[in-house]
Amino acid sequence: MQNEKAELDISSDETLRLKKLGNYEILNTPPESAFDQISQLASEIFDVPFAGICFEANGGFFVKSEIGGSALEIIQDRDKDKFAFFASEPIASPDGYRLGLIYVADTESKSAEDRQLRMLQRLADMVVEKVESRMAIRRTLRAYDDRLHVLVHDLKNPMTTITLQSELLERIPGINEKASLIAGKINAQAKKMIDNLNGILSAARKEATSFKPQKDKIDLKQILEKVKKDFTLSLKRKNQTVSINIEETLEVFADPDKIAMVFIQLMDNAIKFSPMGNEIFITSQTADNELTVSVKDQGVGLTDEDLEKVFLKFASLTSVSTNYENSYGLGLITANALVEIHKGKLWAESEGKNLGATFHVTLPIK
Repeated sequence: MQNEKAELDISSDETLRLKKLGNYEILNTPPESAFDQISQLASEIFDVPFAGICFEANGGFFVKSEIGGSALEIIQDRDKDKFAFFASEPIASPDGYRLGLIYVADTESKSAEDRQLRMLQRLADMVVEKVESRMAIRRTLRAYDDRLHVLVHDLKNPMTTITLQSELLERIPGINEKASLIAGKINAQAKKMIDNLNGILSAARKEATSFKPQKDKIDLKQILEKVKKDFTLSLKRKNQTVSINIEETLEVFADPDKIAMVFIQLMDNAIKFSPMGNEIFITSQTADNELTVSVKDQGVGLTDEDLEKVFLKFASLTSVSTNYENSYGLGLITANALVEIHKGKLWAESEGKNLGATFHVTLPIK
């Protein structure tokens, strides 16, 4: 039997690898036709009857596509006599975590050309592109849904006040008939609006996660250190460093998961748009019951026109990632929505093209 690639290499940091894999939300889900198309291409490139795509976690394989036969059986039997030919390429996240593999197999002996193996690697990259774009869209939709639901919840308070005040107005002794009629209409419309708002919130509460930030006292410095660790491989690949120039604890009341996502997006953005070997600086300042964390890079920078639309969906910016990393135009949109949920503010500054950029996150301390 010929095995053109070594067995799947799993990252030594299994915790981070599994976290990255879990973010894609593809485990324990059925195979999909979209992945079948990629497997079919692999099968045709090698002219073999068997091909498939699998992800690996917790000692097992999760099949997303299988052409010609059981993917699990083929992978388990690849060292036996049944399959005389087996070739595979690892599926890796953009920052280098090995997530699974795409394979081709045949019961007849044959050899694989370098050209075919390069094409198989490109198909593996297509798999990652598909799950990455799906993850970016899901995160953005959830962040916008959460922001909408928080706004709806906040609207209930003034509408409830209008309802109560209009009822009191109707009961004022000696009120004339016209004023009473107007107060009654205001009360009816306000109640109708509250019912509609409750309907929206009721649907939101049925979802798996709450739209409300699960606020607790957190230390932003610890959050930043944890996010930095998650980017260990990305920073190593571009020979970059992140300096967190914060000595004291930064305590705020916030949702730790949502705030972590904000800084994940900002750090990812800084890494993508900074050249090899550069340093990213994170600083903080406190004033007027507000805490501001700044993420500064020395990258491609932003023009004045870019700054005006950097937080708009699918905005066309002049900046380009320095190592041709994919950018879906959704990371900053997601971060902005999550900051707004916390009644905070996110904004950007830059002195111009190739002069770096700084993103500031301001959050209320209480």
